[in-house]
Amino acid sequence: MAHKKTIDVQAAVAIAAAEAIAAKTQGTFGVGGLMLDQHGNVLQSLHNNVIKDGLVFDPTAHGERQLIDWYYAERAKGRELPAPQDITIVTSLDPCCMCSGAILAGGFNVVVAAPDQASGINYDNSAAFKVLPEALRAQAGDSFSYPAILGSSLYARAATGAAPKSFFIGKTISEPTQALCSLVFEATSADVMAMLNNDLPQPALKDPATLPADHAIVRALKQQYPDALTYRCAPHQPNAGLAPFLLQAMARDREHGGAGDAVALLDSFGNLLLCMAGRMTQSGIRSAFMETTRAYAQLRYKLLNGASAAQQDDVRHYLGHPKDGTFVFAKGPDASAVSYMNLGAYGSTMEGPLPLENPTQFQYVLPSLPPAELAALCAAMPPLYRNIIRIQPTQVADVALVNALS
Repeated sequence: MAHKKTIDVQAAVAIAAAEAIAAKTQGTFGVGGLMLDQHGNVLQSLHNNVIKDGLVFDPTAHGERQLIDWYYAERAKGRELPAPQDITIVTSLDPCCMCSGAILAGGFNVVVAAPDQASGINYDNSAAFKVLPEALRAQAGDSFSYPAILGSSLYARAATGAAPKSFFIGKTISEPTQALCSLVFEATSADVMAMLNNDLPQPALKDPATLPADHAIVRALKQQYPDALTYRCAPHQPNAGLAPFLLQAMARDREHGGAGDAVALLDSFGNLLLCMAGRMTQSGIRSAFMETTRAYAQLRYKLLNGASAAQQDDVRHYLGHPKDGTFVFAKGPDASAVSYMNLGAYGSTMEGPLPLENPTQFQYVLPSLPPAELAALCAAMPPLYRNIIRIQPTQVADVALVNALS
């Protein structure tokens, strides 16, 4: 794929559509994309990898996010690649909030085929990007392209957003290709959503702190994070005892080029499972939250994949969906692109309504915005995040924990 040249929006979208079909075959969200340089050379193409082998693999493995991490990884290996402003990502589906935040954080351009009325950044087709924090709207307007779709069907549209880069000679998408992008996504969406929500309900979960130290689940947790299961609080009520773990990860985050953020994941019993720093020197979008949610999903995937029915049953009982536990951010969301990516990635991790008994699933220690501003930012997000998941970051209640991190 790497040496193919595509100087036509239609040809590029056809590659994205082919990737989307491959994703559908894999049983994950039918979305695909590719990355082009300023001459129209295809640098990489890939598809959604949220689901692999019938299991949740990584809730953040959307096409655009993976392409951006691929770009940074290649550059880290010493490969000469153009600057992000000279790169165009072509995607079969309007980017979600996570991917939009990642695109804006990196400074890439994007060409979008199909709309996504639930979680797309342009869900209202206005190309005004009112869902974004104000400081990011102009940048999105300058870098997100929605090319015209010629024809008379319901897929037809006029061009909006930024003009696609000048190397594209043809700048329109044909109706059949557009329909394909839409239909492949629609054909997979409900099944994948169901798979992301088939975890055991909280009352059926078992406490991993009761397992012997040599149990495979405990060993896997400790391998991923050596301090796993060494701290415990009342469910959903992190206290000052969590501070040393967060402070250690915050220091590591700074060493790795971050601003000193860290994210802990507590399970529904209040056990500390993970507390991670970001890896921003490796990739400008590997924030502490992205590392934490991905590490937990991949830990579960590794334990479930190829395991016996009895082993799988054990994993599902002791390692529940994070929505029943608590994510604790050292620093609350702000109005930056990375923070918007985190909010979107949190939405992709939840992929459905929060449990009624756990409305404060998303907690932070130190505020970065006044609560009213943060609430307004979340209330402006596309319908999936705003109306279904109801993202509502809340400051931790324990004053001693806040003081320990101040």
